[in-house]
Amino acid sequence: MVDRVPMRDMARPVPSAALTTPAHTLDTAVRVRAWIIDGHGRDVQIDGEAIAWTPRAAHVHYFDANGREGFVWVWASAVTRT
Repeated sequence: MVDRVPMRDMARPVPSAALTTPAHTLDTAVRVRAWIIDGHGRDVQIDGEAIAWTPRAAHVHYFDANGREGFVWVWASAVTRT
């Protein structure tokens, strides 16, 4: 079993107003590098997988520096395919 990122350390998602269009779920996750804002307000670049997207945001599955699993919606411009 994989530990989940605790609430206090979770990355901050985009505002819910940015997710007004339906998300497209990917059949196969796409490896990405993404900028997130962690639970302590730090900008952190992480490796992960995009599992869904909208025109404005991507849903990223990642593991933090402590090996804990997390999921976060980030701005599409913060994500680069690897």
